[in-house]
Amino acid sequence: MKITYTGRQVELAPAERKKLEGEFAKIGKLLDGKQEREAHIVLSLERHLHHAEVTVNYYNRPLVGLGSDGDLFTAIHSAAEKLEKQALKARTKFRDNKRTPHKASSEVETEPVAPVDAQPDGAPSGRVYHVNHHRKRKPMTLDEALLEMDQTRDYLVYRDADTDRLHVLVRRRDGNFDLVESE
Repeated sequence: MKITYTGRQVELAPAERKKLEGEFAKIGKLLDGKQEREAHIVLSLERHLHHAEVTVNYYNRPLVGLGSDGDLFTAIHSAAEKLEKQALKARTKFRDNKRTPHKASSEVETEPVAPVDAQPDGAPSGRVYHVNHHRKRKPMTLDEALLEMDQTRDYLVYRDADTDRLHVLVRRRDGNFDLVESE
């Protein structure tokens, strides 16, 4: 873990920095994965009270530990403890979530059924694709289907919410609609 110090009215000796790096090494083991994380420590003194703020960016989310005490090292230690708790929580949350790769929209909508080897007229072979339109679609009523159709569509295939059958809503040239119901 790479540590950057900023001291406002507070200076750290090299021996003190070495002690702090040992303390933050444990947090570094939690957070460092494929890349090294950077911690920014801000130390300040205000009316005989030392404030310590430790900030680490973990997967585009800031983890911040704040501590204040009359002793500088106690303030830094309490900030480090709070940061460690946040790091454990964020790491378990990231580890427990399911992270499956998402397919591209073209791969999801079309599935190859069977390749056609040769056509009767001797043309080169092609593939036949079965398009599954109702995948990831919820059933809807006729009113919802009318709202779903916009000016660019001439027809809409949907599954009826009441009967769970396929219906086709077709826009006629005069602007009215026809409804084709399956049995």
